Amino acid sequence: MKYVKLGNTGLEVSKLCLGCMGFGEPGRGREQWSLDEEHSREIIKRALELGINFFDTANYSSLGSSEEILGKALKDFAKREEVVIASKLYFPMHEGPNSKGLSRKNIFTEIDKTLERLQTDYLDLYIIHRFDYNTPIEETMEALNDLVKMGKVRYIGASSMHAWQFAKANYIAEKNGWVKFVSMQDLYNLLYREEEREMIPLIKDQKIAMTPWSPLAQGRLTRDIGVETDRSKQEAMSKEQDDYALEADNEVIKRCHELADKKGISRGQVAMAWVLSKDYVTSPLVGATKIKYLEDAVGALDVELTGEEIAYLEEPYLPHKIVGYK
Repeated sequence: MKYVKLGNTGLEVSKLCLGCMGFGEPGRGREQWSLDEEHSREIIKRALELGINFFDTANYSSLGSSEEILGKALKDFAKREEVVIASKLYFPMHEGPNSKGLSRKNIFTEIDKTLERLQTDYLDLYIIHRFDYNTPIEETMEALNDLVKMGKVRYIGASSMHAWQFAKANYIAEKNGWVKFVSMQDLYNLLYREEEREMIPLIKDQKIAMTPWSPLAQGRLTRDIGVETDRSKQEAMSKEQDDYALEADNEVIKRCHELADKKGISRGQVAMAWVLSKDYVTSPLVGATKIKYLEDAVGALDVELTGEEIAYLEEPYLPHKIVGYK
């Protein structure tokens, strides 16, 4: 395994991060396809054996069940100081007022519940899952800063928003002497490269870590064109991406498969190697629900694409509508 600094911090993380959205009690939340605890633990244990020390989850994933499974497994299989745990908040955890968002009340409520489920005293990285249009950003950034000062959180990060929103949040924090976001978790893969317009130039300039989600485009880059899985039929984000799919995407998929056959490696390794080839990418999320997929992703660390191969994969791309945030 390779290890890198998380952006402009001293924190060392594995070059791949295990995304734990797929772990959770089936039917407890929106993820009807999630893995139960027994199978989730097998993947978490194998990730640790492969040298992965970076684990990403969210309170919204299976409504806390993902955090519970991850916390129990890490407590059984690893020492707390050996792992880097990230979780997120924003989406509703119950019905009624104050059920979602980034108010001071919700942030303080959800961090305690997350820590309890993860069986830890602190998070290494606390990520806002989306931008909250209904809460002043000053309130959010001050509350997050307080969590760091209280010792409940080490670093803070953000996910899927406009570059101006991310820049504004960090400006507010800097102006007030508060901690700033050190990472950005955006949708980024061969089929969706819209973050190259504004967000990626911003994080490169500010030396902010990028931990992209869905590097395999919900598996679209690995499956034959037109083939669906039970997960892709149920997963809301898969449907959203499909709504914005372009004909040009099929040519990118074909070239990915063609290059995999030529190099004698898997399609997933080509897609992951492309993401890893970008020097601004810190640690992509691997949402593996089978050990073989996890091992395949780790194998991509040893795959080097030439400049000609990268250009060949990128050439058919056409602009897409924004996916993942408004």
